[in-house]
Amino acid sequence: MAMFIRVDVNDELVAATDGLAAKLIEVCPVKIFKAGDDAGSVAVVEDNVDECTLCDLCLQGPEGSVSIVKLYED
Repeated sequence: MAMFIRVDVNDELVAATDGLAAKLIEVCPVKIFKAGDDAGSVAVVEDNVDECTLCDLCLQGPEGSVSIVKLYED
């Protein structure tokens, strides 16, 4: 489990937005996302989450599709 952040994905919104799953996989510089079990879905690679650079590229999609929770601010 990640120590510094948590990446939450709204699976329904990602699946409903054409091409979003592929875009998330493509834009993440540290490979936090991988193809999910269902078409048009993503899975979070937990081993890579703490490598997140907080670049916000994954947040450029529809609001609420991906959120980054900074655990050190809780």
